Amino acid sequence: MSHEFPTATINGYPRIGRRRELKRAVEAYWDGTTDAPELHRVATQLRLDTYRHLVRRGLGPHDSSIPATFSYYDQVLDTAVALGAVPERFSDLFDDGTLGLDAYFTLARGDSKRAPLEMTKWFDSNYHYLVPEIGPATPFRLANRWIEDTFVEALESGFTTRPVLIGPVTFLLLSKACSSAPEGFDPLERLDDLLPLYGELLERLKTAGAQWVQLEEPALTADQRISPEELATVTTSVYTRLAACQQRPKLLVTTSYGSLGPLLPALAGTAIDALHLDIFKGGLPSTDDLAELGETVLVAGLVDGHNVWKADLSLGARRLARLEAVTRNLSVSTSTSLQHVPHDVEDESGLPPRLRTWLAFADQKVDETLTLARLVGNPHAIDQEINESDRILGERSTADGVRRTDVRARIAALAPADFTRSPYPLRQLVQTKALRLPLLPTTTIGSFPQTPAVRSARARVKNGRIALSAYTAIMKEEIRSVIELQDNLGLDVLVHGEPERNDMVQYFAENLDGFAVTEYGWVQSYGSRCTRPSILWGDVHRPTPITVEWTQYAQSLSTKPVKGMLTGPVTILAWSFVRDDQSLDETARQVALALRDEIADLEDVGTPIIQVDEPALRELLPLREVDRAEYLDWSVKAFRLATSGAGDRTQIHTHLCYSEFGQIIGAIDALDADVTSIEAARSRMEVVADLAAHGYGRGVGPGVYDIHSPRIPEAEEIASLLETAVQNLPERQLWVNPDCGLKTRGYAETTASLANLVEAVSQIRERMGASV
Repeated sequence: MSHEFPTATINGYPRIGRRRELKRAVEAYWDGTTDAPELHRVATQLRLDTYRHLVRRGLGPHDSSIPATFSYYDQVLDTAVALGAVPERFSDLFDDGTLGLDAYFTLARGDSKRAPLEMTKWFDSNYHYLVPEIGPATPFRLANRWIEDTFVEALESGFTTRPVLIGPVTFLLLSKACSSAPEGFDPLERLDDLLPLYGELLERLKTAGAQWVQLEEPALTADQRISPEELATVTTSVYTRLAACQQRPKLLVTTSYGSLGPLLPALAGTAIDALHLDIFKGGLPSTDDLAELGETVLVAGLVDGHNVWKADLSLGARRLARLEAVTRNLSVSTSTSLQHVPHDVEDESGLPPRLRTWLAFADQKVDETLTLARLVGNPHAIDQEINESDRILGERSTADGVRRTDVRARIAALAPADFTRSPYPLRQLVQTKALRLPLLPTTTIGSFPQTPAVRSARARVKNGRIALSAYTAIMKEEIRSVIELQDNLGLDVLVHGEPERNDMVQYFAENLDGFAVTEYGWVQSYGSRCTRPSILWGDVHRPTPITVEWTQYAQSLSTKPVKGMLTGPVTILAWSFVRDDQSLDETARQVALALRDEIADLEDVGTPIIQVDEPALRELLPLREVDRAEYLDWSVKAFRLATSGAGDRTQIHTHLCYSEFGQIIGAIDALDADVTSIEAARSRMEVVADLAAHGYGRGVGPGVYDIHSPRIPEAEEIASLLETAVQNLPERQLWVNPDCGLKTRGYAETTASLANLVEAVSQIRERMGASV
């Protein structure tokens, strides 16, 4: 059996199942409606079915071309648990030195006694990982055999897979110092303690029969907290040492999401066996850098794993020819794991036939990878396929709706005044008088729990099983119930709960020209949470109002202000598969103008507060510092274009979550929103210090409880977080709210948590002697 690297491979494959089988099995386990053996059975079946499917697609069963990227929750958590790298507060979860499945899920979700690991975004994707917490004394030990066990499981079923784990440099760069670590401690200081465990794990995998192991090092494609020179030194040291392990499989190091830049020589100079480069996103390296690879296999990430558009095979062929001219050993791969795209375009019979021909989901990307790989050593092997690719790309560029003269004329006519509101102090005076809110006003982010009845009603109206009038009545009853609940709890600013919305982006995509939505296009966002990104294929236009009727009805049910709820232009782009034939800036402005029109209609019916959510603002931030100013400029302008038509009396809110925000405080300020709510509970209010240091002067609501965990925070815990916020920022600026929307939670925990939130605010107001 050859141990040469295959000519075609992929970095990873969707792991939730074609119909979200893993999501359902995991959530059933959490709910107690199924047991561990049943969850393991579903997971095993899913893994083996994936291997069989990829072999049928054309990958080899015995050549390590299939990566073993399955995870019950998150790949960073998988690596942390494998290495036993868990915070002290979870140390009791070890059972005779091992961490089992229940411990794993406790780290991810927390329990009644402790908060889970913090969660943040994975590079420039819509995936979110759990952040390891490491200190000088954090013990490292191999705490389970899941990686070896799943490899052996595959081997015994006839598949020689490629085990995958996060590489040591990326693992420590993605980690944060634990709460007990001394000031200035960096988890990278533990590198020498960690590497022997990687060596031991490699030895175990070699003994089990693994031919190749994939170590993922995407952190090398991004600017880090250490200099490029220091990072190069660390990287060379790590992979020189790992490559020198006597008993190991061959090593593939993957570097997705951008260019390695000056770090390519640092890796090429080690004795690793194969190096993956993201050619699609990072471009072609220099001839000199490629020459340094010598006999190391170059795994060229030519097929975009991050978006859904059919590959330009002509471009791929030209790039491959340039690589072949200077590289002795060459393989073709995807630029990233395919976990970022849905399974199969062929599932989407509801999409327009023309649009389907423009798309490539995971299965089609496997096909494209195999097609391009046929060119290695045979430059005319796919001439027919290239001609067909060119034809489809030409058809797409001229299709109706891709370019609209009315939309483009409106963009061309924009003036500086379209991006500016009145000065904030003036707006603040007008809004304070109009809204008459108490100190530390309480609210929620927007969505309330989506009950089975609500989801069933949406499905039934879609399938024609109930009339639109009956559906509207069900939604209005849910809105009435949500408004009544908030009134009874004593919240100050209410929301309608968004029962009519399947997803905060898809709902708008379904009501805007230029978008299409899928039926089975699920991708994993975090844990068991899956989304169906919409496909933004053409120029964007709003034919009719979208949210006005629901918002107006909700406001009629209460004398308290009810927020209008919109999703911002950057988030709509970030959480969609966006057209790749024009700049994101241009597309964002089109979306912003549609939202600007919606805000005007909400104002016309008297909506006093309008929230334009931008949870993904940080998500699209380029990985290299040199590229960030341009992105922040156009993303801030898109938000301001959407909101600057609002009058002084209208209070504009925004919401940000899922990310570290210290890097973009200036951009958050530049949004010029009257109130900004920010996820802060898992990080214990870290962001308020950044806001204070920046001199942030507008309203801000740092989240006081984590809605991504089922635990119910006590009033004292919330009050403690509020005290931290008050110590950093003037109380007149502060709002009080959860970290994010409540859609994924149940009503019992939501009601209890919000009651505790209101109680905590009451305690703080009393301590401050504030009149309410």
